Amino acid sequence: MTLDVARLRAEFPALAGPTAYFDGPGGTQTPAVVGRAVADTLTGPLSNRGTGSVSQRNAEDVVRAFRSAYADLLGASPDGVVHGRSATQLTYDLSRALAKTWAAGDNVVVSRLDHDANVRPWVQAAERAGVDVRWLELDPSRGELDLNPLGRVVDECTRLVAVSGASNLLGTIPPVRTVADRAHAVGALLHVDGVHLTAHRLPDLATLGADTFVCSPYKFFGPHCGVLVAEPALLETLHPDKLLPSTDRVPERFELGTLPYEVLAGATAAVDFLADLPGVPPAQGSRRERLEWSHGAVAEHEAGLRGRLETGLAALGDRVVVHSRAADRTPTMFLTFPGRRSTDVAQGLLERDVLAPAGSFYALEPFLALGLDDDAGVRVGLAAYTEADEVDRLLDGLGTLLR
Repeated sequence: MTLDVARLRAEFPALAGPTAYFDGPGGTQTPAVVGRAVADTLTGPLSNRGTGSVSQRNAEDVVRAFRSAYADLLGASPDGVVHGRSATQLTYDLSRALAKTWAAGDNVVVSRLDHDANVRPWVQAAERAGVDVRWLELDPSRGELDLNPLGRVVDECTRLVAVSGASNLLGTIPPVRTVADRAHAVGALLHVDGVHLTAHRLPDLATLGADTFVCSPYKFFGPHCGVLVAEPALLETLHPDKLLPSTDRVPERFELGTLPYEVLAGATAAVDFLADLPGVPPAQGSRRERLEWSHGAVAEHEAGLRGRLETGLAALGDRVVVHSRAADRTPTMFLTFPGRRSTDVAQGLLERDVLAPAGSFYALEPFLALGLDDDAGVRVGLAAYTEADEVDRLLDGLGTLLR
């Protein structure tokens, strides 16, 4: 299935400019329809949720539409969809609620592959609860988790395993289901950071085996916010800190204060945009079925671009080191340049209107496992709207800068 990239790009005002954006893993550009949804909702009529007026009903409808959209996107129940300011905030909130159920002798398991948002909240909660922390290690030579000791690391005292659905630094997609099966065999929960995964693969909670899952709509054309999903029955067992007058219903008990209705509307518009993606032949069926169709088209497009990029990088020889080596991964590449500062390379690319930033991107553990210095590396992220000639511009820029 061929993606008409020019048709897709026409929906993004920012893409009319000269910059080639390879910073999608940190946040994509936004289509106009999402901005309109935010503006239209915010300018009302809009009040707090209720049924007595049009403005109240508008707010109620926005919340219901948001929960329905993310249930379809993530293969979850609408009653298990929680809005948050960010995936980091939601993970911290979840860690504090779960830690109330931990006791001395328990342990939690985190990984060296993960963004710090799926490490530090659990480590800090474990420290406060007085429980042990265990690690799944990263094999830097392959860019993959070493799961050989999984059966020993995750044992009968494990209460939670936290793992990335896909690395925002390396693109690595670990075998989440394998980890889930081991966690569930000993009665532990599996929490998946799906922030990077959701931008490139269509998640399904049951298939992954995830008990809880977070993502960030601004990584796939939406506004800046976070979403957590879980089975409502699981959320019913958790009791987060909240104001006394606020509802104890699920999922509302996890959402503090008045919801940003305009942000929710934008997040819903992003899912609808993905389901009926411009540039993809129209599909019939439910929104979930249409999402599967459009994700397939995007995956095919991104795979072709990744091959083009990898071929070009290989031609640069030992002037570049590609740390993204996993067998299964997203079209995200992490690069370093022997004898050259990555920040200088990133700046040189930016002077050529190519945005591929340098840094460790909050992925502290994999960055340290790779043994890199403080200069970090350059991350190149391909997206649905990336064009082949932009990949060529990136490669030409690297070729010139690395002479």
